Amino acid sequence: MDLYEHQARDLFAEYGISVPRAEVTDSAKQAREIARRLGGPAVVKAQVKTGGRGKAGGVKLAADPVAAENAARQILGMDIKGHTVGTVMLAQPVDIESEFYVSYVLDRAAGTFLAIASSEGGMEIEEVAATRPAAVARIPVDPAVGVTSAKAAQIVRAGGLPAQTADVLVRLWDVLIREDALLVEVNPLVRTAKGQILALDGKVTLDDNARFRHARWGVQDAAPDDPLEAQAAAKGLNYVKLDGEVGIIGNGAGLVMSTLDVVAGCGARPANFLDIGGGASARIMADGLDVILADLAVRSVFVNVFGGITACDAVADGIVQALERVELTKPLVVRLDGNNAARGRAVLDERAHPLVEQATTMDGAARRAAELALAGHNS
Repeated sequence: MDLYEHQARDLFAEYGISVPRAEVTDSAKQAREIARRLGGPAVVKAQVKTGGRGKAGGVKLAADPVAAENAARQILGMDIKGHTVGTVMLAQPVDIESEFYVSYVLDRAAGTFLAIASSEGGMEIEEVAATRPAAVARIPVDPAVGVTSAKAAQIVRAGGLPAQTADVLVRLWDVLIREDALLVEVNPLVRTAKGQILALDGKVTLDDNARFRHARWGVQDAAPDDPLEAQAAAKGLNYVKLDGEVGIIGNGAGLVMSTLDVVAGCGARPANFLDIGGGASARIMADGLDVILADLAVRSVFVNVFGGITACDAVADGIVQALERVELTKPLVVRLDGNNAARGRAVLDERAHPLVEQATTMDGAARRAAELALAGHNS
């Protein structure tokens, strides 16, 4: 269950993380009054559960209350990647000195969490991760220990963050654990000209299995806005729609995130995040392919699996059986590594589906999936 930005920022404030003053409305006229209460100037932000709002025109800086009303009127009703804007948040502008990126995400395959940090936050964080992966630090966090002051200091050093952000990292971990979250992200986390650390934008994904403990968010927030995300949720899949052409299936959040980065580094854009976790049964693979192939923007699919508890031959069997249930209309590139990888590759070789290719390395598979997607895009 994804929270809206205004819900995430309110949650951060509950845990002692500083955020700018802000209010939410579904009325352009009321936006003028809110801006007046905020002191005049305001940042008007579309409240939708998807990224890329700024580039789509869903974030506007208003110099005064009248401009805020006009901005709200332009944004309300907009379509942003299939999401209709029903509310806007008006936030007090901040004099930004530096922007950073921090997040915690569940790594299902490794059975741990990942802290991800970078000294280069903002709208271009995906490009930074793709073109200069060394600028984005990934630090495993043992859930049994958590983020102590010492661990926060380690993350700060690895990500090149200011020392003051250590306290925020500890508090964000509290949000993750106490709210049963799978993802907690702040982008950007900023240092103001006066040296204050503020969370300007937040994303929080709560574990649906713990929804009964968090009834305050309401039933309406449990349903994904995107139809493909709704379809995936109905099938019990951990799927997030992105704006790209290479469909991604992987086992483990950390591996899937790395796959997104590698695909982007090959010049293509990931179409989704789909983590099948420790299971790769025929049903799960078929359901995953069904959702991904329903995305008209997808031009190739990349299955990237590292066999651990789940052996690669079992994954290959799942893919073969899934191909009997789902009509494969786009090329599929498979990379199997780890437990029983050779046997798994043999299973796929024996099936010899004309649209299925194999690669032995993640880089090679990503490169091939990107080539196929871009060739399909240009044809």
